[in-house]
Amino acid sequence: MSILSKHNPKGDPDWHKSVIKKETKALFDEIAVYHRRLYAEGEQSILLILQGMDASGKDGLTRELFKRVSPAWVNVHSFKKPSEDEMEHGYLWRVHNHAPKKGMIKVFNRSHYEDILVPSVYGYIDPETIDKRYNQLNQFEQYLEENGTRVVKCYLNLSFEKQEEKLKERMVNPEKFWKHNAGDWETRKHWDEFMAVYETIFERCNVIPWHIIPCDKNWTKLYTVATVLLKTLKEMDPQLPELEKED
Repeated sequence: MSILSKHNPKGDPDWHKSVIKKETKALFDEIAVYHRRLYAEGEQSILLILQGMDASGKDGLTRELFKRVSPAWVNVHSFKKPSEDEMEHGYLWRVHNHAPKKGMIKVFNRSHYEDILVPSVYGYIDPETIDKRYNQLNQFEQYLEENGTRVVKCYLNLSFEKQEEKLKERMVNPEKFWKHNAGDWETRKHWDEFMAVYETIFERCNVIPWHIIPCDKNWTKLYTVATVLLKTLKEMDPQLPELEKED
């Protein structure tokens, strides 16, 4: 049985929307408190990795998740096709350049996992090179953690049916026309191939575990990621610094 087949994209059937949304607001309050401590302490950081297929809602999730914290304490980087300069370096060079500073939370909208996913599906890098990358990514993430950055990896689990619904909405809702990209439909044709690569990633890049996030409903997605983030912050237990004594 595949890993994704064990996870319902709609979330726990026993969850009630009104209850979960209320609990999510409480999570936001606690996240704001711990995030403030993290920034003030200035010793640790968080890298929140959001992976998922087109229309899984990475941008909307980020906007809602951090709306109660200072924008000065969190930033986002979206990984797109590598630039000419980035192509002239090792593939992790551009990734490490965007790792979070101490005290910060950095969100990767897509990430270094694109350097396994895309070349695997489209076949423009040889399998031997890709095979080495699985261990390299494990080592890279361990390196970040050993140097004070907690890595939180979330796969936004959107169903094939829900993706079609959301892509079609971008073609009929004027407020979402700007999101429409014909290339998303081309990528969708390779859904099964992408899912197969993700399954391998979950199995082989799991030194730092993945969180599979139910994404067919925005409220389940937001609640689940907020829960994971708050748990991580509590485990890190950042402390407000003492008042410095003057000489």
